[in-house]
Amino acid sequence: MSKGPGLFSDFGKKAKDLLNKDYSSDQKITISSSSFSGVALTSNVANKGGLSSGDVGARYKYKNAEVDVKLETESNIVTTLSVTDFLPSTKAIASIKLPGYNSGKLEVQYLHQHASFTGALGLDKSPAVDFSAAIGTPSIAFGAEATYITASGEFAKYNTGVSLTKPDSSASVILADKGDSIRFSYLRNVNQLYGGAVVGEMSRRFSTNENTLTVGCSYVVDPQTLLKAKLNNHGNLGALVQHELMPKSFLTISGAFDTKALQNTPKFGLALSLKP
Repeated sequence: MSKGPGLFSDFGKKAKDLLNKDYSSDQKITISSSSFSGVALTSNVANKGGLSSGDVGARYKYKNAEVDVKLETESNIVTTLSVTDFLPSTKAIASIKLPGYNSGKLEVQYLHQHASFTGALGLDKSPAVDFSAAIGTPSIAFGAEATYITASGEFAKYNTGVSLTKPDSSASVILADKGDSIRFSYLRNVNQLYGGAVVGEMSRRFSTNENTLTVGCSYVVDPQTLLKAKLNNHGNLGALVQHELMPKSFLTISGAFDTKALQNTPKFGLALSLKP
């Protein structure tokens, strides 16, 4: 386990990734390459809901600094600069999206053995201020996050939670949406799944009395093949298979359908990631 409590945004991340990561109903191709000079190039082409989009990006890393420039098909240029350990245990991230000059953002992360803190400020006339904090140890941590809108003088969100982590399991409880919802998640690694895991997540929205229970699992078929599946109490079933075609190159096929409305057409997604 890592040192310190980690960031609040990482509370329940392992369970969230098992239930959501790589599931998609879109088609996407990603090609990446790198040079000896330290420049990494990436190009993406995606079809989402019948609409095509793409981007080309370049990333350069030198010592503790990293620059990422991405050109999108909408003629937007997204530039991100991150510097690690410019102060002890501190990371700074600055980003801007052109030509939308008001979309810039400056973020600072501080990670300590017993605490972490993040602060982000939008670079416009009436910026939103995001901040989060966590205290504790790698095994148990408490944290909170909030977003303050300077234009209205109101909080757009505030969440709080607790995270429990062991070498073979993790659990979290998050009170979110200004106290209107609560989410419990639990993940456990299972040796019988050869490196896979099982996860359960239960959420409740108090204003609508809506409850959602989702269970999922991952199963390592062999060192190159991973299977995942999930199902919730509303009848939504999802599954995917991910196969490593060659080192660092993956083919992912996923599908989803409503078991309570079998007449509806299932949704399928395909993602191909190539790194020659």
